[in-house]
Amino acid sequence: MLTRANRSTIFSMKKLIKFFLFTILSLSQFAVAAPPQTSTNVSLQAGPIEALLQASFVVQFVILILISLSVLCWAIGWAKFNQFKSLKAANDAFDETFWNMHSLHDLYEKMSSNEKVYQTSSHARVFKAAYTEMKKMADSPLMNKSEEASTFQLSGLDNIERSLRKSIENELSDMESRLTILASTGSTGPFIGLFGTVWGIMGSFHQIGKTGSASLAAVAPGISEALITTAVGLAAAIPAVIIYNQFIASIKKEEISLNNFSSDFLNIVKRNFFKGN
Repeated sequence: MLTRANRSTIFSMKKLIKFFLFTILSLSQFAVAAPPQTSTNVSLQAGPIEALLQASFVVQFVILILISLSVLCWAIGWAKFNQFKSLKAANDAFDETFWNMHSLHDLYEKMSSNEKVYQTSSHARVFKAAYTEMKKMADSPLMNKSEEASTFQLSGLDNIERSLRKSIENELSDMESRLTILASTGSTGPFIGLFGTVWGIMGSFHQIGKTGSASLAAVAPGISEALITTAVGLAAAIPAVIIYNQFIASIKKEEISLNNFSSDFLNIVKRNFFKGN
């Protein structure tokens, strides 16, 4: 005869066996359903080129804009690098000639006979503008009238200073040309890339709603092409910002150099032509 304790033990063993059988059947069903994940991993092996080729027109257009801006920024950077390199060499050569000349008139005549040699130098252009103004003042008939000479010299000195400032501003404006493209690319490049990212993610959600599946295989391609636009935007913006900051620093150095040259020129003019003032 089985006692009540034995019957309860047998009943517990039966429940335990049923639990193990249920667990084994569940694991076997999960193992059978697992292989579709392999196909998902296979579908994610497409490279960035394939993702771009399969991307929407808007995403491709955004990437084309960013690549064009990046190429343009590198071209501007190379052209500006050569410009500042030539400018520094020409200014050094002109400064040496300027301090070795015995008179401003001789330097002006030398520049007039060799314009191609000095046309690269910003210091030479500033000197030419100021000396031309000083020459006009010297040739004026009022310069020979003693009662009006003092007042005329003061106004003439103001004209020379004004001519120097105007010439320096023109030189700085020429140095700053096309730098706005670098600044615009650096500031708007990430946002253009973000626009492509948002558009790609919108396409992914549209695909989810269309297929009714939120699996990784349905979402990943759109997200992949969306993130590529952000990466391209950053790749275009970061070098543009670095190049822009470098040239801004170079322009500030050239501005200081031009102001120093202008001060030296004015000192020479005051010492030799405005002794009475």
